[in-house]
Amino acid sequence: MKTIKPLSNRLLVKRSKMEKTKGGIFLPETAQEKPKEGEIMAVGPGKRDEDGNIIPMNVKIGDRVLFSNYSGTEVKNSSGEEDFLILSEDDILGILSN
Repeated sequence: MKTIKPLSNRLLVKRSKMEKTKGGIFLPETAQEKPKEGEIMAVGPGKRDEDGNIIPMNVKIGDRVLFSNYSGTEVKNSSGEEDFLILSEDDILGILSN
């Protein structure tokens, strides 16, 4: 399996799976709205400022995050089974906590 290492202030996020509605009805994958939350799998080093210093990221591997609807670029692993997104840290709306 190939590994993806994000550059700059980008993140690799594994989308959450949404299998059934709140009422318990299972929907086919084509009818489902894609989840807007996921788990961070890899983090880039951070963005550089005007002086060339790296600005550290606000998120880390393992954080559960909420992101905007049409953000990022979709990628799949080599088996095509898992759905990942590469997105900028600016596309993250917030970190989810229990």
